Amino acid sequence: MELLYIFLGFTVGILSGYFGIGGGFILTPVLMLIGYAPVVAITTSLLYAIGSSVSGVWAHFKMNNVVWKTAVLLGLSGVVATQFAKPFVLWLERNGFDETIIPILYALIIGYFAYSLLKKPDKKITVKMVESGLLKIIIIGFIGGFLSATLGVGGGFVMVPLMISIMGIESRKAVGTSLVSVLMIVTAGFISYAVTIDIDYLLGFILVAGALFGGQVGAKLTSFYSNDQIKKYFGLLYITTLVSILFELFNLDIAGISTLGLYMIILLGKFTKDLIQRRHQKSLS
Repeated sequence: MELLYIFLGFTVGILSGYFGIGGGFILTPVLMLIGYAPVVAITTSLLYAIGSSVSGVWAHFKMNNVVWKTAVLLGLSGVVATQFAKPFVLWLERNGFDETIIPILYALIIGYFAYSLLKKPDKKITVKMVESGLLKIIIIGFIGGFLSATLGVGGGFVMVPLMISIMGIESRKAVGTSLVSVLMIVTAGFISYAVTIDIDYLLGFILVAGALFGGQVGAKLTSFYSNDQIKKYFGLLYITTLVSILFELFNLDIAGISTLGLYMIILLGKFTKDLIQRRHQKSLS
């Protein structure tokens, strides 16, 4: 069973590094589908997101994919927002709303961002323009932080598409910048939960072990694909996750896990195929 969790951590870590998400966006629904209570799934996913974000940040830093001023402002705004989210989540749990409201929130948010990524074109923008949008940055960071602590995600699954669609940042820069702010947000979110919520730390660290390697692989993969391709795959990931959550709401957990797992296998298969083809072409040249 431990090997299965390591593989899950590695796989989600690849997607984390590739899409600029903490990984909880995928892991939280998976843990809930497996049978973990929402608040436990949220706390475990935040712990996982710390490890996956550290790995991804280092890789994107080396590739110069981070707009640092924007990243820090997003992170600070997000950290503040996490402190508003925790009481909301605990209130949902006390009143028995967590197993319904949290999946519905996921479905609504994911549906919106899937549409925005697949339908809206990138806007042209420079780093100077990005840094001047202070209010936009603060609002995006706050939204990311609130949803991070509410849904057990890194916040990148919200901030990346918002940075692309509203601020017009190119996909690679949005991914690298997001991961820095995600690291700040998930650390604050996890600490706020960990003092009151009991989780399986062994499971968490096993998942993190896989993420540390997967995040490096995912970040390097971004250099092999265009910004439009990254956007397209991200949008398709949202749609697949949305379908899996809808299955969960109707108590079709096996169908939900199978749907998400199938997309991950197909995407990782494509990554592997493309890498093999690139190496073959390089050896011939």
